[in-house]
Amino acid sequence: MGSSWAATSPAAASAQDGYLPIASYALLGDGRTVALVATDGSIDWLPVPAIDAPPAFAALLDPEDGGRMELAPVAEFSMQRRYLPGTALLETTFRTADGSVTVTDALNRYGDRPLPWTELAREVRAERGAVPMRWRVAPGRRFGSAEPWVREAARDRPPLIGVGDQTLAVITANAGPPELREHEIRGEFTATADSTALLAVTAADQEPVPVPDAAEIASRLRTTTDRWQAWQRSIEYAGPRAEAVIRSALTLELLTITATGANAAAATTSLPEAIGGNRNYDYRFAWVRDASFALDALTSLGLRAEVHAVLSWLLRAVRRTAPDIHVMYTLDGQPAPAEEQNVGSMPGYLRTEPVYLGNAAASQRQLGCYGHLMDAVYQYVRHGGQLDSATGAMLADMADKVCDLWRQPDAGLWELGDYRHYTSSKLGCWVAVDRADWLAGNDYMPGWHASRWRSAAAEIHGWVDEHCWSADRSCYLMAAGSDQLDAAVLLAGRTGFCAGQPERLRSTISAIRRELGAGGPLLYRYSAMRGKEGAFAACTFWLAEALAYTGQRDEASAVFAEMLGYTNDVGLLAEEIDPESGGLLGNFPQGLSHLALIVAAQAIAKD
Repeated sequence: MGSSWAATSPAAASAQDGYLPIASYALLGDGRTVALVATDGSIDWLPVPAIDAPPAFAALLDPEDGGRMELAPVAEFSMQRRYLPGTALLETTFRTADGSVTVTDALNRYGDRPLPWTELAREVRAERGAVPMRWRVAPGRRFGSAEPWVREAARDRPPLIGVGDQTLAVITANAGPPELREHEIRGEFTATADSTALLAVTAADQEPVPVPDAAEIASRLRTTTDRWQAWQRSIEYAGPRAEAVIRSALTLELLTITATGANAAAATTSLPEAIGGNRNYDYRFAWVRDASFALDALTSLGLRAEVHAVLSWLLRAVRRTAPDIHVMYTLDGQPAPAEEQNVGSMPGYLRTEPVYLGNAAASQRQLGCYGHLMDAVYQYVRHGGQLDSATGAMLADMADKVCDLWRQPDAGLWELGDYRHYTSSKLGCWVAVDRADWLAGNDYMPGWHASRWRSAAAEIHGWVDEHCWSADRSCYLMAAGSDQLDAAVLLAGRTGFCAGQPERLRSTISAIRRELGAGGPLLYRYSAMRGKEGAFAACTFWLAEALAYTGQRDEASAVFAEMLGYTNDVGLLAEEIDPESGGLLGNFPQGLSHLALIVAAQAIAKD
């Protein structure tokens, strides 16, 4: 079902075996699902009806049969694109020898909430001359579960494409007559300055599909623009690099499910951390860690409604398993299944298999999650929130649980199969009981066993200083008894763990930069990762943040600024960066990378 024609452009020329670089993509979203738009005009990723659903378009992982929605000039072109200021709408200008044309892409919304269906709109406007255009809507097989088929709707209505339980309607205006094939619909037209063309797809899952007229879709394109600009104006930020911070905030909002407040860790599954390796994972879940970091980032930007939504989702999710906490939950707040399904019918990005559905890390024990949860609540109440009695009681039980569990080994923040006494996990346990003691002391939660929590905090701190500190190397190690280093230990700066020992954090920073450095500002997550995966984007922002906390603001600013050079042309980051090429690796865009960017910027901006 592969394309019988390909857009001719510098971007297309850079494709390898039909795959474009990860940095070639821009993100659209509506608060329920997302889409990835490539520099060649192809939409290569669109899960329907939600981020964690099988994709209607998945050429990102399978250029031949994954499916895509193409729109580009017929002739050879150059391209320049941007997000419309303060919005999640992408504007791409294609230039040919005969003229130029601008395409505006969006997943439409209905005011402040998503539509009850998916509505992907692409508006075409000629800026100069007359530009012949062509388009194609060719859904894929939805992870091998269905075969697309085209049917002509009755009574001159737009044509439909069925893919299993899904139905897609293809709606056009001034975009030429649709040409129906067995598995796809295509067309050609000439964009001129005296008319505006529209190409749109509406989709629904196991329900009737709406077919609004083109004028209604175009009208929603305007109101969607207005909605995003109004949301952007609610951001409170006056620090450095405001454009990058605001774009990161918009990206996080696109990864957030409006109905629940859940933050998807990324928009995709199985984009590899190393080309040709096997470190491929499904990130379309909500991690407790990321929710906590989101509270920190969104609070710093004054986004109070979003802060409340994230914390409410987090508390609803963990209440289902309390006093145990799972590593991650589904986007509707259920414990994530630990099974990983290998989609053997898909070749994967740059033929790097496997393509996974599900994430086996869901079954791991990660004690640091207790600290992430308690710190999220701590941040919430410090900025004016209050706790209900049921939540307070649940948190008190969890603090007791930490007192019972903290001496146990776990998988650590990096979800490793080797259970050990990871320093980052012990720091998380310390945060949990330290924050519980503070919350109880300030009457936010019951202090039934506050003396126990204080005692445990002192014990954990002493244990870390005795077993996880290397006097010879003047740094905190990755784990007790280890000789490796871990960039996650940089998070000790934000927790206050080193408040009485700032020199320990400073010397740990130096050791991590020296031993985990991947060139320039880049860092590997922990020792022995060189050559196995890329540098981890969030770790560099954690470095900048830790530098700021230790008073090294000029150096923090320099690291931060250099790191921004690794964002793509529209300000997005993946999980990792290839130290050799500077290219993006891993799932994209990665929420944790953008969360770390915002928090680092705020740390640098503080007086």
